Amino acid sequence: MSRVLTIARRELFAYLRSPLGSAIIAAVLLIDGIWFYWFGMSQKLVSADVLREFIFPASGTTVIAALFLSMRLLAEERQTGTLTLLNTAPIRDRDIVLGKYLSALAVLLVMTICTIYMPALIFVRGKVSVGHILIGYLGILLIGSAATAVGIFASSLARSQIVALIVGAVVLGVMYLFWMLAKAVDPPLNTFLSALAFHHENFRPFMIGTLMLDRVVYYVAVTFFFLLAAIKVLEARRWR
Repeated sequence: MSRVLTIARRELFAYLRSPLGSAIIAAVLLIDGIWFYWFGMSQKLVSADVLREFIFPASGTTVIAALFLSMRLLAEERQTGTLTLLNTAPIRDRDIVLGKYLSALAVLLVMTICTIYMPALIFVRGKVSVGHILIGYLGILLIGSAATAVGIFASSLARSQIVALIVGAVVLGVMYLFWMLAKAVDPPLNTFLSALAFHHENFRPFMIGTLMLDRVVYYVAVTFFFLLAAIKVLEARRWR
């Protein structure tokens, strides 16, 4: 575990030294703030609808931010040749992937916490359930965690950060579109595809403040699957 934390600290300091982390956080805060004002506070909506209208775009900006944060984690190591040093060090591939994943997740957590003032503004003019806010933010963190895992998997496959970003976007794009495919097929396949959709039915309960265990399990399972896939990719490359 100490090796995982060492790698996580190393990557976290790399985000702090470079403008990437702060630029992504600033961009997300700007977009979320504009959306919250124009489509939330400026519209004649009840408080719960204002919060729902905030959580929906916040999930999208979090997914995009997760891809940009994770695209460099392994692809940059391969591009600069430092991945070879990691492979020859007494560090397991699992430690490398988990450490880098935790660093990106920490940046996402800071970014998400920085947006808490937006739903707090709802209390100025109205009233909303604190549980609704907490469940909504849990959903944002879960979908961000899953997107980060997808991004790390894409980064393990690519030799450049741009390619990693494109691969991650394609994988997530396909998972997003599963709900559209579900509408075009007959039962029971439509139910299966709808359950696999990255957003839509799986994220909707978080938007309305309803905590459903199967939705939580879905995002945890996606995170686990793609982190495991990234580990297996590194193991395969180690033995080439």
